[in-house]
Amino acid sequence: MDSSRITLRPYRSTDVDDLLSWASDDRVTRSIHFSTLISKDEALTFIDKSSIPWRRSICIDDRSVGIVVARPGSGDDRCRAEVGYALAVEYWGQGITPKAVKMSIPLILEEFPEIVRLQALTDAENKASHRVLEKAGFIKEGMFRKYFYFKGEIKDVVLYSFLSTDSIPS
Repeated sequence: MDSSRITLRPYRSTDVDDLLSWASDDRVTRSIHFSTLISKDEALTFIDKSSIPWRRSICIDDRSVGIVVARPGSGDDRCRAEVGYALAVEYWGQGITPKAVKMSIPLILEEFPEIVRLQALTDAENKASHRVLEKAGFIKEGMFRKYFYFKGEIKDVVLYSFLSTDSIPS
């Protein structure tokens, strides 16, 4: 995939069909913190009324094929943000998600200057997600065993981080 075709931008209401095409796929949503969308109305609500503080559509040729999000902490946790991402199945394995995560890092840090740490908790079994973070320059810090309930199961998770002083790999 030519990386110049990959962009990040805010969601638009015209993305509803593209969003629904990948966010209605259980293979995509099984590892992310929102439910599988099942209707155009749900997709429009997601676009218009999401409570996620920072999110961008991952686009190929300006067509929405995924998402990158950041949830900044508050109070004593305002120095960090939790990062997440998802991508349409037909684009898996093409280097798009690591590129999108790399592109998001300076945008998040610029928009939230108090943040010095980006972190991601990934399912210990989701090796593809581990590779995304490692390619984007995140450092594996360790595993939390039986850390939280996720979609009905208690999961082991791996913690990755990226500090504002770290270099984004080229």
